[in-house]
Amino acid sequence: MKINISRQSIYLLALSIFLLILVLVFSFAVLIPEGKEYRKQRGSLNKAKLELRKYEKFNDVVLKKLKELNSNSRKIVTAFDTSFNPKKFKKQHKIYFISLNLSKLNKAEDEEPFAVYEVNTSSSINSPQNFYDFLDAINKSDWIIGVNLPINFKRDDKVILSSFTMKVYATQRVSKAMLETQ
Repeated sequence: MKINISRQSIYLLALSIFLLILVLVFSFAVLIPEGKEYRKQRGSLNKAKLELRKYEKFNDVVLKKLKELNSNSRKIVTAFDTSFNPKKFKKQHKIYFISLNLSKLNKAEDEEPFAVYEVNTSSSINSPQNFYDFLDAINKSDWIIGVNLPINFKRDDKVILSSFTMKVYATQRVSKAMLETQ
């Protein structure tokens, strides 16, 4: 029994075996190692995506809280950015007093990140209720003001003389502008 294989078939078989060996070498030399590297990078990418989602959720929660605080405290935030104007203060609050005098004390020590100014006031009022109305009006004013104790009241005939010290809080940026204007 003689096998008749043509020369073309042998060349075709040899070329096919050569290409098969070439594909196997390429697979084991290039594709399989790169596949392992791909799996490692895919795993680290999934970990990074998970961490990114965690931080995005945290960012969303903090941003929502910030917007809520900004909307609830808009008046306070703008009050910190408003520089103290003694003339405007007298004009707004003179209705509570018969007379109102303001004198600026030395600059108090700053309480980071705010600049603090102490203002000494002396006034004449008809009744203590006027003073309490004044304190309510300060809470609704354009500035952040703290009234310090002691508050001294002294009766003088039909008028009550009062004197107290208040601290005006402003941001550092505004306080520089306040120094330039005064």
